[in-house]
Amino acid sequence: MLNYITSGESHGPQLTAIVSGFPAGVAVLAADINRELARRQQGYGRGERMTIEQDKVEILSGVRFGKTIGSPVTLVIKNRDWENWREAMSPDPGEPADTKAVTRPRPGHADLSGCLKYAHKDARNILERSSARETTSRVAVGALCKRLLAEFGFVIFSHILRIGDVVAQELPKSFDELQKKAADSDVRCADAAAAEKMRGRIREAKERGDTIGGVVEIIAVGAPIGLGSCMSADAKLDAAIAQAVMSIQAVKGVEIGMGFAAAAVCGSNVHDAISYSPERGFYRTTNNAGGIEGGMSNGEPIIVRAAFKPIPTMMTPKASVDLITKEPFEASKERSDVCVVPAAGVVAEAAIAFVLARAFLEKFGGDSLDEIKRNHHSYIHYLKNY
Repeated sequence: MLNYITSGESHGPQLTAIVSGFPAGVAVLAADINRELARRQQGYGRGERMTIEQDKVEILSGVRFGKTIGSPVTLVIKNRDWENWREAMSPDPGEPADTKAVTRPRPGHADLSGCLKYAHKDARNILERSSARETTSRVAVGALCKRLLAEFGFVIFSHILRIGDVVAQELPKSFDELQKKAADSDVRCADAAAAEKMRGRIREAKERGDTIGGVVEIIAVGAPIGLGSCMSADAKLDAAIAQAVMSIQAVKGVEIGMGFAAAAVCGSNVHDAISYSPERGFYRTTNNAGGIEGGMSNGEPIIVRAAFKPIPTMMTPKASVDLITKEPFEASKERSDVCVVPAAGVVAEAAIAFVLARAFLEKFGGDSLDEIKRNHHSYIHYLKNY
């Protein structure tokens, strides 16, 4: 089974991801991964850390002469800011004079719950790992998975539907145009008028020392019918996607297709009629289900939306209580973004790419790309002749 693990702290020497179960024969270049890492660092509203880090991947195992060889793939991204944190983040025994300890937990962050859970008196032991810096590793893993899925015609992209109270209204009908216009926008919104208002909301939040959230839509085109399963709860594709997206820092809601809107209308306005043609086989005339029914892909584009809360690190912090003295204080301030939503779409793409790649390999299994292609070709032939 395709799997991965990440390690590393926000201000540690590096971030590491190890991907196991990845098939042999997939063309992978560091440049493929670096493109995705660069996209994650872009977007209107990003903070000072993005000017320090220039994320580049090192592929340390699992790839030879530009192709995967079937062994675990190790991906490493160095933290340039480590040079400023060597003493404060040292693994050696003893504490230096300047430990940069954090004893004032931030409301809305993992600080307090993490300190209580792991018996720490310094919230830095929690925030270093719970930081969204960790998503750098996940984007690298997602880039690897996108390379596999591209071999089978998948396209995965995201765009911004909402920032604060500004909602995109005029969106292209074509996925190609939607992807292009979103990529050309620094807030990754394909509605130019809405994008300008979004920038204004981000500027206003920055001036107040505040933060702002929004909604990202992720679209995956190319999934054949039958990824996932209806036979057990833990094999359902929509459940796996929801878990993966919900695990991203700051996500507070996930919906697929019509999502919550489906609860407000009758079934006749929700369910997608089935049609058939010799060229396409079975297909849906609408896509309110968002490409998934009964825990399985139904051949239509998979459409997922994620709601990102405003991040909890603010320059005008809320009240907190010191972990040591128990006295009330303003919460600690860490260098942060005003709005992560445009960049967060890239992370959500990566999360979904991994889930789809795993489901794809479970369906079409094989140790090499050639074997998977044979299995996939046979299945597509079966669907067309069903």
